[in-house]
Amino acid sequence: MTIRRFSRFASRLGAATLAAALLAAGPAAAAEDGGLDRQRLRQTLDAVHEAGMYGIYSNVADGRRSWQGAAGVADVETRRPVRPRMVHRIGSVTKSFVAVAVLQQVGKGTIDLDAPIGRYLPALIPGERGQRITVRMLLNHTSHIGNHTAVIFPTVESLDANRFRAFRPEELARAGLDAPATGEPGVTPGAYSNTNSVIAGLLLEKVTGVSAERYITEHVFRKAGLRHTSFPRTPYVPGPSSKAYEALYGYFDPPRDYSVYNMSWAWTAGAVTSTMEDLNRFFRLLLRGELLDPALLAEMRQTVPIRAFSGAVIDYGLGIFPLDLPCGRFWGHDGSIPGMQTFAFSDPGGDRRFAFGLNLRNYQQLDENGLPVAHPIDYAIGDHLVAAACGPDAAGAAARTARPLTAIGVDGGPVTP
Repeated sequence: MTIRRFSRFASRLGAATLAAALLAAGPAAAAEDGGLDRQRLRQTLDAVHEAGMYGIYSNVADGRRSWQGAAGVADVETRRPVRPRMVHRIGSVTKSFVAVAVLQQVGKGTIDLDAPIGRYLPALIPGERGQRITVRMLLNHTSHIGNHTAVIFPTVESLDANRFRAFRPEELARAGLDAPATGEPGVTPGAYSNTNSVIAGLLLEKVTGVSAERYITEHVFRKAGLRHTSFPRTPYVPGPSSKAYEALYGYFDPPRDYSVYNMSWAWTAGAVTSTMEDLNRFFRLLLRGELLDPALLAEMRQTVPIRAFSGAVIDYGLGIFPLDLPCGRFWGHDGSIPGMQTFAFSDPGGDRRFAFGLNLRNYQQLDENGLPVAHPIDYAIGDHLVAAACGPDAAGAAARTARPLTAIGVDGGPVTP
């Protein structure tokens, strides 16, 4: 069975949902604590574990007030509990950091957003293709370059075969570039592809003269004051962490642990580890204009339609995308790698923000048409998401939600970061 087949069935957010019918927020309690209804957050977090999720850890902030919690286990054999500050593989949330790094260089004048990528990497993308694809198209996924992860993970067996393999960034880029293009450069809807962010990493190296990991660490992680965010140097997650359980829609029974993995296959598309607290700090500073000049932040928020891995079309900016909830618009990113999933979003002013991580993926079963059936976990995740985002407005948000389920995100499939 191929991984590509499973990827077609994944929901826009790995089936994470907004379960409006299950919401019952407590606005009075929330109003007393700066918009944080701690009791409701605790209840909805516990409900995710009770619905079948092995472990979840969450951080919610409103202004300078914050709440953190965890529910479930980090190891199903030892029953070691999850903790709120565990280090987590954040997958494609990495793309937000990479976009900030590239835009920093735009601000310095070393990169032109609308210049052809062939100007900077002529050997990698020569000829007409290199002239038609711009830097902007890499960041907003309208380059229509193929997705290298579909090439290097063609089968379920390749998930284990590549566990300790070290990939070079140029190898990843070439795999995506040699794959069939998904369309003409610049044409919308674009097509979400991890290879775009790998090439963005190579671009950073070309203009800065240092490794992409070093530049992003020094100029994004450290500038934002992130103490637990890094590109791991080994297949292990640095710091206290959970295992990462991949069920692959019942193909792995019991789910298989992929917490130890050489993440070079994802590199600047999805190899970063972080904590939920660090992610909330990053998006607060970003959206408050403390990491980029206002004009560059405005560029990040210019969206175009792109096709997510699930096939759904969503609006996407430069390394971030908007999430429209009944209580307002949020900006951020989701991320998925084998066994782990992440959601991190903030309101436009960086005030209300939330991030949570999960340690079990693709737990749904497939119906007779090969499509995933919504699981009680999905409803519980949606309940927690709305409680985290909407705070004292959560009850009203439920009333204003027209549909019982709303999927979000760009990731899908078991090996897409």
